[in-house]
Amino acid sequence: MTAQTMRVTLTVRDLTEADLPGLAWSGSPLHVANMARQLARARAGAMDYLVVVTATGRSVAKGGVDYETHPGAGSITEVAVRGELQSLGIGTFLVATMEERMRSRGLSRAELDVEENNPRARGLYERLGYVAYDRALESWDQEGPDGTPYRYETMCTLMRKELAWR
Repeated sequence: MTAQTMRVTLTVRDLTEADLPGLAWSGSPLHVANMARQLARARAGAMDYLVVVTATGRSVAKGGVDYETHPGAGSITEVAVRGELQSLGIGTFLVATMEERMRSRGLSRAELDVEENNPRARGLYERLGYVAYDRALESWDQEGPDGTPYRYETMCTLMRKELAWR
Protein backbone atom coordinates (compact mmCIF):
# COMPACT_ATOMS: atom_id res chain seq x y z
CA MET A 1 0.00 0.00 0.00
CA THR A 2 1.34 3.39 -0.93
CA ALA A 3 0.64 6.55 1.01
CA GLN A 4 -0.02 9.63 -1.03
CA THR A 5 0.74 13.14 0.10
CA MET A 6 -2.15 15.52 -0.38
CA ARG A 7 -1.56 19.18 -1.13
CA VAL A 8 -4.09 21.59 0.28
CA THR A 9 -4.17 25.26 -0.58
CA LEU A 10 -4.49 27.47 2.47
CA THR A 11 -5.25 31.18 2.58
CA VAL A 12 -4.89 33.63 5.44
CA ARG A 13 -7.41 36.45 5.37
CA ASP A 14 -9.17 38.85 7.69
CA LEU A 15 -11.69 37.10 9.91
CA THR A 16 -15.31 38.19 9.47
CA GLU A 17 -18.52 37.67 11.39
CA ALA A 18 -19.52 35.06 8.81
CA ASP A 19 -16.52 32.96 9.94
CA LEU A 20 -17.59 32.78 13.60
CA PRO A 21 -19.94 29.75 13.38
CA GLY A 22 -17.13 27.75 11.73
CA LEU A 23 -14.76 28.61 14.58
CA ALA A 24 -16.70 26.87 17.35
CA TRP A 25 -13.86 24.32 17.45
CA SER A 26 -11.51 27.04 18.80
CA GLY A 27 -13.30 27.60 22.10
CA SER A 28 -16.49 27.88 24.08
CA PRO A 29 -19.49 30.01 23.07
CA LEU A 30 -18.10 32.67 25.44
CA HIS A 31 -14.84 32.65 23.46
CA VAL A 32 -16.67 32.95 20.14
CA ALA A 33 -18.70 35.88 21.55
CA ASN A 34 -15.41 37.54 22.55
CA MET A 35 -14.11 37.05 19.01
CA ALA A 36 -17.20 38.88 17.73
CA ARG A 37 -16.41 41.81 20.04
CA GLN A 38 -12.79 41.83 18.89
CA LEU A 39 -13.93 42.22 15.28
CA ALA A 40 -15.03 45.78 16.12
CA ARG A 41 -11.45 46.50 17.25
CA ALA A 42 -10.18 44.99 14.00
CA ARG A 43 -12.47 47.24 11.96
CA ALA A 44 -11.12 50.23 13.91
CA GLY A 45 -7.50 49.23 13.10
CA ALA A 46 -6.53 48.36 16.70
CA MET A 47 -5.83 44.77 15.68
CA ASP A 48 -5.75 42.31 12.81
CA TYR A 49 -7.92 39.24 13.36
CA LEU A 50 -7.03 36.50 10.89
CA VAL A 51 -8.35 33.12 9.85
CA VAL A 52 -6.65 30.38 7.82
CA VAL A 53 -9.08 28.67 5.45
CA THR A 54 -8.99 25.87 2.90
CA ALA A 55 -10.09 26.41 -0.70
CA THR A 56 -13.61 25.37 0.37
CA GLY A 57 -13.67 28.00 3.13
CA ARG A 58 -13.22 25.62 6.07
CA SER A 59 -11.39 27.34 8.94
CA VAL A 60 -8.31 25.50 10.16
CA ALA A 61 -6.60 28.18 12.29
CA LYS A 62 -7.11 31.66 13.67
CA GLY A 63 -5.28 34.32 15.60
CA GLY A 64 -4.88 38.02 16.14
CA VAL A 65 -2.32 40.77 16.32
CA ASP A 66 -3.14 43.46 18.86
CA TYR A 67 -1.47 46.81 18.17
CA GLU A 68 -2.38 48.45 21.49
CA THR A 69 -1.03 46.02 24.13
CA HIS A 70 2.70 46.75 23.71
CA PRO A 71 3.57 50.20 22.28
CA GLY A 72 5.85 49.84 19.27
CA ALA A 73 5.13 46.12 18.86
CA GLY A 74 2.45 43.78 17.63
CA SER A 75 1.13 41.36 20.23
CA ILE A 76 0.19 37.93 18.89
CA THR A 77 -2.93 36.62 20.61
CA GLU A 78 -5.50 33.81 20.49
CA VAL A 79 -3.62 31.54 18.09
CA ALA A 80 -5.39 28.23 17.60
CA VAL A 81 -5.03 25.44 15.04
CA ARG A 82 -7.58 22.63 14.76
CA GLY A 83 -6.32 19.79 16.94
CA GLU A 84 -6.27 17.18 14.19
CA LEU A 85 -4.22 19.52 11.96
CA GLN A 86 -1.52 20.57 14.41
CA SER A 87 2.16 19.97 13.54
CA LEU A 88 1.53 20.39 9.81
CA GLY A 89 3.00 23.90 9.49
CA ILE A 90 -0.31 25.78 9.66
CA GLY A 91 0.65 27.66 12.84
CA THR A 92 3.99 28.60 11.29
CA PHE A 93 2.16 29.88 8.19
CA LEU A 94 -0.24 31.94 10.32
CA VAL A 95 2.50 33.45 12.51
CA ALA A 96 4.56 34.37 9.41
CA THR A 97 1.53 36.20 8.02
CA MET A 98 0.99 38.00 11.34
CA GLU A 99 4.64 39.06 11.38
CA GLU A 100 4.27 40.40 7.84
CA ARG A 101 1.22 42.41 8.94
CA MET A 102 3.32 43.91 11.75
CA ARG A 103 6.13 44.82 9.34
CA SER A 104 3.63 46.47 7.00
CA ARG A 105 2.73 48.79 9.91
CA GLY A 106 6.40 49.66 10.41
CA LEU A 107 6.80 47.56 13.57
CA SER A 108 10.06 45.79 14.24
CA ARG A 109 9.07 43.66 17.25
CA ALA A 110 6.51 40.94 17.94
CA GLU A 111 5.40 39.97 21.46
CA LEU A 112 3.30 37.09 22.78
CA ASP A 113 2.33 35.27 25.97
CA VAL A 114 2.28 31.47 26.00
CA GLU A 115 0.78 29.40 28.78
CA GLU A 116 3.46 27.48 30.66
CA ASN A 117 1.27 24.37 30.55
CA ASN A 118 1.53 24.43 26.73
CA PRO A 119 5.13 23.39 25.92
CA ARG A 120 4.15 22.45 22.37
CA ALA A 121 3.16 26.04 21.55
CA ARG A 122 6.25 27.40 23.27
CA GLY A 123 8.38 25.04 21.17
CA LEU A 124 6.79 26.41 18.00
CA TYR A 125 7.50 30.00 19.00
CA GLU A 126 11.08 29.17 19.97
CA ARG A 127 11.61 27.50 16.57
CA LEU A 128 10.32 30.70 14.97
CA GLY A 129 12.87 32.80 16.84
CA TYR A 130 10.88 34.02 19.86
CA VAL A 131 12.84 34.42 23.09
CA ALA A 132 11.46 34.29 26.63
CA TYR A 133 12.08 37.43 28.67
CA ASP A 134 9.70 37.24 31.67
CA ARG A 135 6.73 35.49 33.26
CA ALA A 136 3.31 36.83 34.26
CA LEU A 137 0.12 35.55 35.82
CA GLU A 138 -2.66 35.99 33.25
CA SER A 139 -6.41 35.51 33.59
CA TRP A 140 -9.51 35.63 31.41
CA ASP A 141 -13.11 34.50 31.44
CA GLN A 142 -13.87 30.97 30.31
CA GLU A 143 -16.88 28.71 30.27
CA GLY A 144 -17.23 25.32 31.92
CA PRO A 145 -18.75 22.30 30.12
CA ASP A 146 -22.13 23.19 31.63
CA GLY A 147 -21.89 26.78 30.33
CA THR A 148 -21.05 28.32 33.70
CA PRO A 149 -18.55 31.17 33.32
CA TYR A 150 -15.48 31.28 35.55
CA ARG A 151 -12.18 33.17 35.77
CA TYR A 152 -9.26 31.10 34.44
CA GLU A 153 -5.77 31.89 35.77
CA THR A 154 -2.48 30.59 34.42
CA MET A 155 1.19 31.44 34.44
CA CYS A 156 2.49 32.58 31.06
CA THR A 157 5.94 32.99 29.59
CA LEU A 158 6.36 36.36 27.87
CA MET A 159 8.24 36.08 24.58
CA ARG A 160 9.42 38.49 21.90
CA LYS A 161 11.10 38.52 18.54
CA GLU A 162 12.88 41.26 16.64
CA LEU A 163 11.41 41.27 13.14
CA ALA A 164 13.87 41.42 10.27
CA TRP A 165 12.89 43.63 7.35
CA ARG A 166 12.39 41.84 4.06
